[in-house]
Amino acid sequence: MNEQTLSWRLERVAAHVPAGARLADIGSDHGYLPVALMRRGVIAAAVAGEVALTPFRSAERTVRENGFTRQVIVRLADGLAAIEPEDGITAVSLCGMGGETIRDILAGGKARLNGQERLILQPNGGEQPLRQWLMENGYRICFEEVLRENRFYYEIIVAERAGPVMYTAQELYFGPLQMRARSPAFLAKWQRMLRLKQRTLTHFARARQAVPEQKMQDIAVQTRWITELLA
Repeated sequence: MNEQTLSWRLERVAAHVPAGARLADIGSDHGYLPVALMRRGVIAAAVAGEVALTPFRSAERTVRENGFTRQVIVRLADGLAAIEPEDGITAVSLCGMGGETIRDILAGGKARLNGQERLILQPNGGEQPLRQWLMENGYRICFEEVLRENRFYYEIIVAERAGPVMYTAQELYFGPLQMRARSPAFLAKWQRMLRLKQRTLTHFARARQAVPEQKMQDIAVQTRWITELLA
């Protein structure tokens, strides 16, 4: 993967960045996403934010070698602290980290958001607490997708601020749009999850040490939800 050939996951993220956007790619790693979008003429400008020095330098190098030092600003910063008001950001991407981490970055940097940005999120697990935060902060999920890459299932969640939003517990767990669309990748993911949950319950039943009752109940409820979803 490089700035010319993105991974399938990043290609799907790129597909939801609006034309002419001013993008903040938080946790940009090598800076491949903003540079690829600049090369394609999709975005007007970008900020590539990185909290760690090594990927920050990698992103600087990618931007420099592609001749975009004026259009793509690389900043060493923690989360949304990479965004300044004068950047005029209209889209924010956070990819390849846990859903709880993405939630914490959004919550911790909420003051840096003006509420007009499109959020393009690609969590590695932890989608439920991330959707919970989006709902509680007035973000409506306008697109969701499950995709499979290198034997793993990944989700993409696109959200925009829309005022009060209410999702059910199951919609937060599975994704409100995905529950209706029921794509082959979505169904395959949850068939696999059902097997894992059933195995966990069997293991708990055989375990000699006490398993917290709440944990048992949570997994039992999730197993029932998945069974009903797939029925």
